[in-house]
Amino acid sequence: MITTMLFLVVVGLVLVLGLLLGYFARQILANQQLRRTQNEAKRLLEEATATHEQMLQQARDEAIKVRAAAEAESRERRYELQRLERRFAQREEKLERKLEALERRERGLANREKELDAIKAQLEEIRSKQLQRLELISGMSSEEAKEELLRALEDEIREDASRRLREWEARIKTEIDEKARDILATTIQRCATDVVSETTVSVVPLPSDEMKGRLIGREGRNIRALEQATGVDLIIDDTPEAVTISSFDPLRREVARVALNNLILDGRIHPARIEEVVEKAKSEVEATIRAEGERAAREVGVIGLHPELIRLLGKLKFRSSYGQN
Repeated sequence: MITTMLFLVVVGLVLVLGLLLGYFARQILANQQLRRTQNEAKRLLEEATATHEQMLQQARDEAIKVRAAAEAESRERRYELQRLERRFAQREEKLERKLEALERRERGLANREKELDAIKAQLEEIRSKQLQRLELISGMSSEEAKEELLRALEDEIREDASRRLREWEARIKTEIDEKARDILATTIQRCATDVVSETTVSVVPLPSDEMKGRLIGREGRNIRALEQATGVDLIIDDTPEAVTISSFDPLRREVARVALNNLILDGRIHPARIEEVVEKAKSEVEATIRAEGERAAREVGVIGLHPELIRLLGKLKFRSSYGQN
């Protein structure tokens, strides 16, 4: 009997111990599963975060590209508008000059008509006085006095007309010479520009990117002073070790290029120095224009050209046609 009870107690203890062991085993397995689930969730979150950052970076890069393309297109349109504005301004200026020339010519004709009317009035007055004097002095008849007066008047008119004719010939010759020079100069420019495809930018190399900051100056004072002194646009962008000069006027571009090179070599860059260097560059470019014009005239065997024609020939050095100078 005691043995049976002892057996039952042992069996009960074994069952209780088995239940406890099973419970703790399930708890351990559940905790392990929870940790695995948490680790997996953490990994998925990290992957999602990385993917999100990558997508954001791609979006930023795409936005930068779109912005750069838009800015480039905006610059091109601005340059085109400036070119059209300059062309319209030039045409308007030419029309104004033509109108002024016509007005001067009309005023000249009106003045000449007044001069002729005054001369006619003077001649008529002289004729009348001479006729009266002849009648009083010589006792000639009216017809004889008229004939004598007419002969005297013919001689006087002939002499006066000859003198005025010489004056008009000299004046007309001077006007013709001036007009011929203007026409020749205009023709040379048209021949040089009818088939011209001019470049509008020049690139000046820099010794280092640090020079860009010096050219810009504090709050952009240096670059504004240089643009104002030369009349060009300076483009300082991400292009390494280079500055772009933009202008539809090749002479202004050349002056700016020479001035920039001199400033870079000199190293002293500030508004007062910029004005001094730009004036010196203008003198250098003008001397180059004169020298090139004289050289071109000598090569074609033409001597004695007007200085303005020499200068126009020299300016052709800075123009290009179909990509060639």
